[in-house]
Amino acid sequence: MSEDKIKGPASYFPSIEKKYGRPISDWKEQVREALPAKHMELVALLKEQHGMGHGHANAIVAHTLAKVGT
Repeated sequence: MSEDKIKGPASYFPSIEKKYGRPISDWKEQVREALPAKHMELVALLKEQHGMGHGHANAIVAHTLAKVGT
């Protein structure tokens, strides 16, 4: 049963969607549009422009960059 539990950055996604009222796909698109910025620059963008907490911003950036191979 616990093997089905979501791990890593994606485990934050339900709370991010609930807290900020937008689907993860929207946030990931924002990150992709800002490329080729560095990881921490992307985290800062989400924090500064959208008031996102560090952990949530970091989770979105890490997951997005892992998928685009950057």
